[in-house]
Amino acid sequence: MSLFVFGFGYTAAALHRRLGWPTTATARDAQQAAALTAQGITPVDPTDADAMAAAVKGARAVLITAPPTQQGCPGLAAVAPALAAAKAFPDWIGYLSTTGVYGGRDGRWVFERSPLNATSIEGGRRVAAERDWRQTGRGMGLTVCSFRLPGLYGPGRGAFDRLRAGTARRIVKPGQVFSRIHVEDVASALALSIAKPRPAGIYNLSDDEPAPPQDVIAHAARLLGMPVPPEVPFDAADLSPAAERFWRENRRVSNALAKAELGWRPAYPTYREGLAAILAAGG
Repeated sequence: MSLFVFGFGYTAAALHRRLGWPTTATARDAQQAAALTAQGITPVDPTDADAMAAAVKGARAVLITAPPTQQGCPGLAAVAPALAAAKAFPDWIGYLSTTGVYGGRDGRWVFERSPLNATSIEGGRRVAAERDWRQTGRGMGLTVCSFRLPGLYGPGRGAFDRLRAGTARRIVKPGQVFSRIHVEDVASALALSIAKPRPAGIYNLSDDEPAPPQDVIAHAARLLGMPVPPEVPFDAADLSPAAERFWRENRRVSNALAKAELGWRPAYPTYREGLAAILAAGG
């Protein structure tokens, strides 16, 4: 059994550790190839058609993490021809998407069957990439699953790091909540889906408690024994246009389907357990 990854990064590393399988991943340059090799991962040049075909030929699972561009999903453009050339049929192809496909919901819950109403260019591209992967899966007889992720955190990425760097701000917008997910909980859900693949499966992966972002920063500061940063009203936060668009999307993400269908339960059901675990591990 082996794993192939297009766009090896934070989440793929967590899945690689969890599965313990031989892993091949794309590398755009020599420096990235060396970094992958140092982690025990076999690098492959995504522009080398023969090497790509050889890399996907024996893979049981294929994970696509690279974000789409104006031209579409780069993973689809590279991996689908490689699979066709190799006449390969992996048991599972996972595409990492975003809950941004739902757009804003004024704090209401979203489910996998909720209408897609992306309000950002990035969200719109994810909608298109999900659609293109589903169509390709049907056309080629492949099992493709999409996973919609909210804010991702974990060791080295989250509130502790911003607090230590002095960049954490407790921006307050009345009624605003964000859903989030610990990277290890994403990896556990992906592993369960690999073991129980469903063609055209779509899953929201989030923890159990959408929460105001200022509460997360305050809790993290108390865990570190640091002063809680003062509140900053949203209207006075002087956010970049991209950040302001992000903050104008307010929704609660349901994880009920992943729990029911995959038997998944987040090890870190709220940010409290997740932050405590990171700190206990020295993060």
